[in-house]
Formats: sequence, C-alpha cells, structure tokens
Amino acid sequence: MRKTGSHFLHPALAVNRRNPMSFLHPRLLVPLAAGFTFIGLALLIVSGHSFAFDSRLVLLLRVPGDPATPLGPLWLGEAMRDLSGLGSFVGLGFMTITASLALWLCGYRRLAVVLAVSVVLATLVSTGLKILVGRDRPDIVGHTALTFTASFPSGHAFLSAVTLLSIAGFVGLAARRDDITRVCLGLAWTMIILIGFSRVYLGVHWPTDVLAGWCLGVAWSSVAVALVGRGMAVDEPAAGGAQLAR
Repeated sequence: MRKTGSHFLHPALAVNRRNPMSFLHPRLLVPLAAGFTFIGLALLIVSGHSFAFDSRLVLLLRVPGDPATPLGPLWLGEAMRDLSGLGSFVGLGFMTITASLALWLCGYRRLAVVLAVSVVLATLVSTGLKILVGRDRPDIVGHTALTFTASFPSGHAFLSAVTLLSIAGFVGLAARRDDITRVCLGLAWTMIILIGFSRVYLGVHWPTDVLAGWCLGVAWSSVAVALVGRGMAVDEPAAGGAQLAR
C-alpha cells in the first residue's frame, strides 16, 4: 500500500512500520484524544455542569426574538430534516447493510461481519449511554423534529461517525487504493459534519451532545479499523480489492 495523506481523515489508516504502537502516532494519539474528550464531557454533564456556549450556539441558529423559528428559508429546514434522516437508524442501517453486502460479495467476508457487528454494538452502547446520562433535550428553542430518547450523546452524531468512518476505512483497506480511500473518507466526513449540524439546527441537541458523539465515534471506528480491519484485510486476497475497485 502506498503512503497516503488519508490518515489525516482517519488515523487508523496511518501506518508506522518502525513503531506502530508509538503514542505520538496518529493511529493511537487521535483515538485516545477523542476517547478522553468524550469521557471528560460525559463526567462534566453527569455532575450537572452546563456550558454557556451550548445555549448561545443553539440560539444563534434561531430568528432573534423568536426561538421557535430556525434561521433561513423553509427549504433549509426541510433540507436539515433530510440530512438528519441520513443519520437515523433506518438511514445508517441501510448504509451498513449495503456496505456489508458489497464487502461480502467481493470476498471480504470477515470485514463485512465486523462492520455489521460493530454498528450493532455501537447502537446498543448509544442507547445505554443515553439512559445512563439522562441529559434533557434543549428547552430554550422549539424542536422541529421528533425525539424519543435522552440527549447525550447525540446518537445521530455517534452512529454516523461509527458507520461512515468504518465503511470508509474498511473499503479503503479492501480496495488498497489511495484515491478510493481519500474519496470515501472525504465523503464520510462531509456527511458526518452535516448530520451533526442538522441536529443542532433542528433544536434537538446541544452542541456538546454532537461533539461527544463525534469523539466517541472517531475512537470507536478507529479501533474497529486499526485493530480488527487491518489484521483481517492483509490475510485476504488482493483480488477482492481489485473487484471492489472496478
């Protein structure tokens, strides 16, 4: 595999052959930083700490003097709901099934299974964390989307990061092509950011909910790709990557 700049988008794809366990290497440093950031935010929120910028950022996306109305034309609100839908259980579920089937049919059956299991486990963890933390949804603005669970962490942010970064990482490992890896990771990050932003715009999440979800998702997907995916991919035929790249 050629050297690539893709590790700036997903640290698990960085390779340090001389010292792969170096704590200064992005492969470990970024997931660790993301994981500790999530833990720090969770502990602060459980202890009852509030963040002033949470309220300011939520209100910044509302019409001044009318917190029930989001900024922008009506079509923007509809677009935000569409983006939010991409990060739902249904949207991410279809993406996971499609990617897993593609990997399976291309001969990367273990990668396909790991991807599916990783997303299912992340979904269970997301639900458990919401119950454990029990943070209330924003109450300073009107919600323009229905919600049924607690606020922290944002399930849309967490699960979109897990799903999309894992898909991009596994496809990159299977394809063995830098250009495919960069395109997949670039598209994944674009969707992840837009989905997270949509949740704040719709008034159903505090920004720290989304930030925590992103951090946990980066750590989770990095572990899946770096510790599981790479070890599996190197044992499977390069022909599978050639089929996937067609």
